[in-house]
Amino acid sequence: QVQLVESGGGLVHPGGSLRLSCAVSGSISSIVAMAWYRQAAGKERELVAGIAKSSGTTNYADSVKGRFTISRDNAKNTVYLQMDSLKPEDTAVYYCHARTAISVKYWGQGTQVTVSS
Repeated sequence: QVQLVESGGGLVHPGGSLRLSCAVSGSISSIVAMAWYRQAAGKERELVAGIAKSSGTTNYADSVKGRFTISRDNAKNTVYLQMDSLKPEDTAVYYCHARTAISVKYWGQGTQVTVSS
């Protein structure tokens, strides 16, 4: 089993920044990839950014490229999402996601990000 706990959400003005953290515990060695997803009200959950655990290779949704950065600290068992130049359309609940080598998937409880003036 893997446990994921997000933190760092909140209210920010347009153009501002936030950093989300995802603390990972449990069967960490089974994880091969981590990601951040988000779900806005009335919309489907979508992939924001992903990172491979060993290589650090990253991928991003087109809507956040150049503004968001996903990173990992394997020593701290934590994954981060640095969000800059935030826009109102970034408002959503952000979820941490982990995938194992046999494609078992885990989700955190989510953290609300609201971008508003």
